[in-house]
Amino acid sequence: MRFFRQHLFQANATYILAGDEVVVTKAGKHTFGLDRFFSGLLQKVVPGLAFFALSLVNTADHTSSPIAVAQVVRSKPVSVPLPASVSPRPIIKGKPGRPRGSKNKNKAEVTLTPELQQIQTMIQALLLKLAGWLSVTYVALDGHFGNNNALQMVRQCHLHLISKLRSDSALYFPYTGPQAKRGTRRKYGDRVDYRHIPAQYLKQTTVADGIETRIYKATLLHQEFAQSLNVVIIVKTNLQTQAWAHVILFSSDLTLAWDKLVEYYRLRFQIEFNFRDAKQYWGLEDFMTITETAVTNAANLSFFMVNVADCSRRQICSDEAAFSVLDLKAYCRGYKYVTETIKMLREKPDPILISEILRQVACLGSVHNTVAQLSPP
Repeated sequence: MRFFRQHLFQANATYILAGDEVVVTKAGKHTFGLDRFFSGLLQKVVPGLAFFALSLVNTADHTSSPIAVAQVVRSKPVSVPLPASVSPRPIIKGKPGRPRGSKNKNKAEVTLTPELQQIQTMIQALLLKLAGWLSVTYVALDGHFGNNNALQMVRQCHLHLISKLRSDSALYFPYTGPQAKRGTRRKYGDRVDYRHIPAQYLKQTTVADGIETRIYKATLLHQEFAQSLNVVIIVKTNLQTQAWAHVILFSSDLTLAWDKLVEYYRLRFQIEFNFRDAKQYWGLEDFMTITETAVTNAANLSFFMVNVADCSRRQICSDEAAFSVLDLKAYCRGYKYVTETIKMLREKPDPILISEILRQVACLGSVHNTVAQLSPP
C-alpha cells in the first residue's frame, strides 16, 4: 500500500476497485490450500491453488495496480454418518403453493458464503487503509458475482457493485399502472423482452463491420434482488445473418450514467493483465513453497513485483504501451552488463560513449525499438 501511494498514486484520477480470482496449477500433495479449481484460462477443473486479488484501477490511464491478495482455502465438509438403527426420515409431500402463515423474507438480510465473507473482509481492511487519501465508490466484479448476495455484501461495505447478469435473467419493468384498493401493491410490470426493448430506453446505436450495436439503459427489477437495478443491455446484431446476442450489465448505483457503467465494467479486465504478468514474469506459476506462510509470501511478492515493474516502466519511458516488461528486463540487463564491463576497464570511457553502448546492448533483447531511444538511468 505504501509503495502504491508513493510511486503509482495519481491524486487527480478516479479509481475503482476490481476483484477476481486467479488459479495457479500445482502438482504434488502437500502444498497448503491445494485443491481442484476451475481455470478460466484452461476452461477445465485443475489441481492447484487459488488466490483472490483486489486491484485499484485508474480510470484515466486504464492501469491496474494489485493492492491486496488472499489465498482461497476451501473448508472440507464434515459428513456425520447415521447409526445403522436410525432410518432416514420419510419425505412427506405437502400441499402445493405457499404455506399458510408464512411471511415475506427481507432480501437485504442474507447469509454470506465463506467466499463472500473473505472478500468482504479484504474490502473492509482495504478501505481502512485508504481512508483519508483515496475515496472509492465502485467495486467491479465478474458475472460470478452477479447475484443478490454479492450485491448485499458490497453494500454492507458502503460501496456500489458493478457486475454482469446471466443472459437469461428475468428482469421486469416497474409497474406504473393503477393499483388495487385492497391487497398488496403490485410491484412488477412487464417482463423485459431482449429482442424488443422499447425505443425510449435506447441510448446509442452504432454499426461497424456489419455488426449493429444497440445500448439500452433502464431501471429494472429482479425478483431475487432486494432493490432496483441500474441495468445496461448491449444488443449486437449481425445485419447480414440477423444473428444476435446480448449482454446485461448492472449496478446498484441508480444514478450512474450508462457510459460510465460500461466503461467501469470493461476496466475490470485490467486485473487479468496483472495475473498474466505475475505468472509470466514474476513467479506466480513457478514457486515451489508448500507451507501457508511461504505460499502467502510468494503470491504477494509476485503481485508486488507487478507494481514495481509498472513503476519502473513509468520512470524510464513515458509511453508504457511501447515499453513492455520484456523491454524493461532487456534494458536493466543491458545496463548491468555495460556497468560491469566498464568496471573492468583501466580508463573509464566518455559518458556519451557509455550511453551509446547502453542503447545498443539494451536493444539486443528488446521487443520494441523504444529501448534504443532511452537514456541511461
